[in-house]
Amino acid sequence: MTALIRVDTQPGRERPLVIACLAMLVAICWACLVFRALRIATLEPAVLAAGPLPEGALGAAPLPYRAPELLLLLGMWGAMLSAITLPAATPVILLFAHISRLAHVVRFPNIGTFFFVLGYLAAWSGFGAIATLAQWALHDAGALDAGMAIVNPSVCGLALVAAGTYQWTPAKHRCLQHCRAPLSFVVAGWRPGLAGALRMGGAHGLHCIGCCWLLMLLLFAAGVTNLGALLALAGLILAEKLLPSGPVLACISGLALVAWGTLLLFP
Repeated sequence: MTALIRVDTQPGRERPLVIACLAMLVAICWACLVFRALRIATLEPAVLAAGPLPEGALGAAPLPYRAPELLLLLGMWGAMLSAITLPAATPVILLFAHISRLAHVVRFPNIGTFFFVLGYLAAWSGFGAIATLAQWALHDAGALDAGMAIVNPSVCGLALVAAGTYQWTPAKHRCLQHCRAPLSFVVAGWRPGLAGALRMGGAHGLHCIGCCWLLMLLLFAAGVTNLGALLALAGLILAEKLLPSGPVLACISGLALVAWGTLLLFP
């Protein structure tokens, strides 16, 4: 990394392209989520107004997911996780892009940045695959409503209490600190080449998962088509990672989640 000590005569020139690409990707993900939520919102009243529900319809015993439906569900989880996490990861991606250009470790630094983002999303895609399997099992067990939320309030309460408690744990704050100040990770853990960029992106993604995985599981309680919950979760994660008082905000939100979950457990 001795190349990093050279004077940068054009600082930040990679920022507009990286920000534009990330903004376009996030916008596409949010558009897909809005379309999916509106489609479900308009489909349910139409089905209910059609008369008695046959077996497998909304509100009746659910039909098992087929392969196309599972692929659609996996894509929906991928879009949700990308829409929620990429805005908060943008400063880290910009830092990697900047150092990659200074170090000249690859011929085209923007391609290295692409592989870093690819590794980051690959880590979250693994989490999305596990969430898809969990939702598949819950759906086939009849534990989800039409909005894909868990119908049992006690289970939702336990999820809220667990997520709120985790907000106070050392593991949460260690991963949060990594996400808030990744310079030492990028410099000390630098790996050259495109494969190295992919591995670094994956490693950063794993830290982000360690920071937010229980918050993401709250989507089972709120419903994965609940746009309000998605926006609130994205805002919380963005504030935790970017605001100066992010760690304090994480603790405050943890108390609120525990209180909310307790109300559901003991109404």
